[in-house]
Amino acid sequence: MKRWLVAWLLALAALQPLAGAAAADLVEAPAAAPRQVLLLLRLPPEHYRPESGYSGGYGGGAAHGARRRVAAELAREHGLTLVTDWAMPLLRVDCFVLTVPDDRPPEDVAQALSRDPRVDWAQPMNEFRTRGHDDPLAPLQPVVQAWHLEELHEIATGRNVRVAVVDSRIDRHHPDLEGQVALEEDFVDGHGDQPEDHGTAVAGIIAARADNGAGILGVAPNARLLALRACWQQSSQSTVCTSLGLAMALHFAITHGAEVINLSLSGPSDRLLDRLLDVALARRISVVAAVDRSRADGGFPASHAGVVAVSDENEGPALPGVLVAPGRDVPTTLPGDRWNLVSGSSYAAAHVAGLFALMREPSPARAGLPSTAGVVSLPGGGIDACATLARVAGGGACVRTVTRSTTSPNLRQ
Repeated sequence: MKRWLVAWLLALAALQPLAGAAAADLVEAPAAAPRQVLLLLRLPPEHYRPESGYSGGYGGGAAHGARRRVAAELAREHGLTLVTDWAMPLLRVDCFVLTVPDDRPPEDVAQALSRDPRVDWAQPMNEFRTRGHDDPLAPLQPVVQAWHLEELHEIATGRNVRVAVVDSRIDRHHPDLEGQVALEEDFVDGHGDQPEDHGTAVAGIIAARADNGAGILGVAPNARLLALRACWQQSSQSTVCTSLGLAMALHFAITHGAEVINLSLSGPSDRLLDRLLDVALARRISVVAAVDRSRADGGFPASHAGVVAVSDENEGPALPGVLVAPGRDVPTTLPGDRWNLVSGSSYAAAHVAGLFALMREPSPARAGLPSTAGVVSLPGGGIDACATLARVAGGGACVRTVTRSTTSPNLRQ
């Protein structure tokens, strides 16, 4: 059986030679980090608007015009270039993007701007990268077997739970994702409009269609995806995001009813994203993020208090407070009607986002907000998805029936 599987994978790799490389994201890209700062100016209370359109659709009222003049004046005083602006009513700020000259560190410019009494705060435009790497010819370990998804789906399928995938562009017309995307927004300018690998792979793990006669089975096949493009595929081995793109996508997710937000990425601590994550968590949104094992705290946003941090099962001993999920040799969707294997904590996080969608499916027996504390762990840090969902279902049981060759759980309400 194992020899047949390896032969099948070799044939798959030969037919799709770029798919494995396209899903790999751990290698650093040679491009320089963005030389920009974000300038945050406070909005007066009466300015608040519930919508979250991009600055092009933002009203040109006198108050906004005054803040833009302040931003332009600050740009001149500090030798910067004003690029664009974005209203963030959830935080009651206008965010202005300023380009920094090559001979000045963005960190120093942000500190200088922050000292001005007209400024709420300023920060460098940080860069984030998706977490993952590729090993397409290793033995296949599908989550369908690891978490017994068919049995889990007897209790929940994530029906109508809105999951925001903050990532690169999703191929919403992939055979396994057709009809799964409820909303699609693009917060990235100037990086093309074609479907991209990482976002498509993450979306497939979370919500690939069930019983369609093709491809894979998502953890939450009846969830509704918010496809929020905040990142772009820089090369076949790198997917990149910035503070502003992530902030715009988070703001949109919060104001458009997301119940779960998946962040399969990692980078430096970021004040703007910190504030938005606090708003999301205060609104009882489950936020799931990928762990970066190269950082002592697991990297941001996984390190943010209240965020569900997830690591790949093969990345070493489990970190305190970190969930461990399948993230090695995972079959999933790729653009152009393709499927292939991917590996990394990006994809482990996607599994847990799907699990939280199952946990959040409305049920008369379900009470309270699913949290990391409600997840039943196995020895070694893995997740007992069966017992977890049975616990959340309220009185459900995880009954294990023994056959001649396997022991598998049956869920009963």
